[in-house]
Amino acid sequence: MTSIKEHKKKIVEHLEEIEDAINNDIEKKPITIGFHCSACSIQLLEVYLHKINKISIGKVIKHDWFKKPKLEQKKNPLIERKLSIKFPKKEEIYKLIYEIEEDRNSLMYGAPKKEKIKKVLKNFQELKEIFKLLLKNEIEL
Repeated sequence: MTSIKEHKKKIVEHLEEIEDAINNDIEKKPITIGFHCSACSIQLLEVYLHKINKISIGKVIKHDWFKKPKLEQKKNPLIERKLSIKFPKKEEIYKLIYEIEEDRNSLMYGAPKKEKIKKVLKNFQELKEIFKLLLKNEIEL
């Protein structure tokens, strides 16, 4: 069971690893960036949903629930089937997490170009800014 305090510790660690990767040349650290941007995105979402009482402490959201839905898809997106809730800025948040997750495996298992790494970092930065506003500086982002 992950408490809000534990989420905050994990978020700090993810942010430190992302910062170190940026400082040590992003092209040398695509795995670090892919993993930590993905994992931190989910941690931020979980802590926010805990704070607004939309999920209980201990509820786990998995990164692979954010497989981007196809236009012709008839079923609801996987995240909606697993976690059907409403909250502020949901569409913006989900869109950015979809983008991060879409490139995650490429960064972790492929040979990504610098542009793709920058794209993940840009999407993560936008997501972080949204959560900074929503969490009202409860977490140092």
